[in-house]
Amino acid sequence: MLELAGIIILGIIAQWVAWRFKLPAILPLILIGLLVGPIATLYTEDGSKLIEPIWNGEKGLFPGEGLYYFVSLAISVILFEGGLTLKRAEISNVGPVITKLITIGTVVTFFGAGVTAHYVFGLSWQISFLFSGLIIVTGPTVITPILRNIPLKKDVSAVLKWEGILIDPIGALVAVLVFEFISVGEGQAFTQTALIEFGKIILFGTTFGFTFAHALAFAIKRNFIPHYLLNVVSLSTVLLVYVESDLFAHESGLLAVVVMGMVMGNMNLPNIKELLYFKESLSVLLISILFILLAANINISDLELIYNWNTVALFAVIVFLIRPIGVFLSAQGSNLKFNEKLFIGWVGPRGIVAAGIASLFGSKLVSRGEPGAEYITPLVFMIVLGTVLLNATTARFFAKLVGVFLKKSEGILIIGASKLSRLIGNYLRKNNRHVVLIDNNQNNVEKAKKLGLEAITANIFSDTLTDNIELNDMGYLMALTGNSDINKFAINKFQRQFGENGAFRLVNTEEVNDPDNNPKEGLFSHTDDFIQLMDTVRKHPIIHEIDLEDKEHYDDLIDITVEERDIVPLFTKSPDGSIEIIPANSKDFTPKGEGFKLVYLGREIQVKKEEKNPEKE
Repeated sequence: MLELAGIIILGIIAQWVAWRFKLPAILPLILIGLLVGPIATLYTEDGSKLIEPIWNGEKGLFPGEGLYYFVSLAISVILFEGGLTLKRAEISNVGPVITKLITIGTVVTFFGAGVTAHYVFGLSWQISFLFSGLIIVTGPTVITPILRNIPLKKDVSAVLKWEGILIDPIGALVAVLVFEFISVGEGQAFTQTALIEFGKIILFGTTFGFTFAHALAFAIKRNFIPHYLLNVVSLSTVLLVYVESDLFAHESGLLAVVVMGMVMGNMNLPNIKELLYFKESLSVLLISILFILLAANINISDLELIYNWNTVALFAVIVFLIRPIGVFLSAQGSNLKFNEKLFIGWVGPRGIVAAGIASLFGSKLVSRGEPGAEYITPLVFMIVLGTVLLNATTARFFAKLVGVFLKKSEGILIIGASKLSRLIGNYLRKNNRHVVLIDNNQNNVEKAKKLGLEAITANIFSDTLTDNIELNDMGYLMALTGNSDINKFAINKFQRQFGENGAFRLVNTEEVNDPDNNPKEGLFSHTDDFIQLMDTVRKHPIIHEIDLEDKEHYDDLIDITVEERDIVPLFTKSPDGSIEIIPANSKDFTPKGEGFKLVYLGREIQVKKEEKNPEKE
């Protein structure tokens, strides 16, 4: 009981440490696992581990292969949650790159790492290629924490995110085929077995995933599942899909749950966000337990096997040579720039799937007496720990070094997707600004998407927005909802992360009626609240531009917008096309230079010729 409670407590502490110091959680989790596992044998009186994952006759948490069954089921939940976050719209520009990364990149890593392991450590070809198959995978559990703290171009983030999720079942498939090669033997027997296993994994994985995704979606849409059972029914369905698919084809369950998650994530499902929140919380707990257990399961003798310069050489070749080669070959002919390819080649941390399957296959082959099998688990853990440590500590610096770090966060995050927000967002998008709308109203989000806008169904009271790597380039925040409390909350919570260049909200009714109460974060006009703006949009859903002559002309136009209820100032537009948001205290705002335009909403301003140029009369 003490060990079980200790794992959960230590795991959550590690998660907090990772959050506090902006590190991937895998790093403190593995270190804790090593401290309570193999390293503990150096300082305990009886030379035993503080936490023994597998029952050894005297102590242990899991009998036999129970640990690996638990690991497999936990990984299925993590990959399903990752699949839910994959949206087709994210890869409109980089789809071919991702496809090549999980095909060409996989081949390069498999053969490159296999040959290197064979010649560096003198391992048999079978064991070398089992090792290379296991380290093909990257994984969302390690990619996402690294990327969320680095403002990058959306395409770069999307490539790394999709690769991390899609390559997990591929790596597992390759590892299974190599394991079968070792178990069955070479020649015709293996060829037949490999082809059969490959076909079965693809067939059953995609079939089960696709079928159960639609079945569960149908049940949710028809309200066959009560709201309070939705999360647990979904969880049990994921486990059922994984187990059933795995029974028909070994290791096809990983592919099945990823397919299931991807299909459901791209459906118009009610409660999909609530389901995602639950899976994210569960994934955090499972990841915390898994990494501690797997690291603790390593023996000190395993670590001593790889404590030499050969390990350093193997790591260097895989990270600094094989990974970049795979990325550059995969991205050839794409829209990615050289420095973006360089950064993607640098970031390739391995995750939970590699560690879990390595522990399973390594122990099985050791028990069979396969020569060199004792190297599998420690070598894979070395790659996992080393790549995570390297990328977590250097990714931000390397992004700045190669020039992919966004120095200016010019994206605009709009809270609320009402008709007002959609009109403003569409204007900004047409003027080459990256705009994302956030709303918990699915109907508003769908209307925004039909206009070609990026829109996310989300609850701003949740922490999921801060984890969204697609929002890394957001530098401006505009809260445009009809709820004053939500607008104020959005400013207070997200100003530092998404509003570093400016965070604004609509003034509320009380502030409109109190001329002396003009908040510094007020937006557009002190005389226009949400109700007035929506009324203007209803009457005149048009955004106009008018040339500015000088500061006096600007002030005159602002006076007109104050007097006329159906005219609202929004932005100023510079000669080079850049746009600046007008705050509520418009008179204190001055356009810089000549050739500027005033961008406003509503009825068109009528300027008489004699007023505009009286000297010519």
